[in-house]
Amino acid sequence: MYHQVYILYSNSCNKFYTGQSANIENRIIEHNNGETKSIRTCVPWRLVWSHQVGTRAEAMMLEKKIKSRGAARYLSDLGIDVA
Repeated sequence: MYHQVYILYSNSCNKFYTGQSANIENRIIEHNNGETKSIRTCVPWRLVWSHQVGTRAEAMMLEKKIKSRGAARYLSDLGIDVA
């Protein structure tokens, strides 16, 4: 089963959120419905980047890499401007 690593951005909080899921559409809906306690105050979230990988293990490794680098810096390295 494929998994996707994604980066969301909240204009209201000026923050990024990085995660991974097998069902990205449903996961974004959950985030925007406030079902993720740690980020519920920053809704709405918008998808700014995603990447599909083959396994959950790969997704978790890429998610960790992005989080250690920082989502803003990671996107900048890819030439993606969120502002």
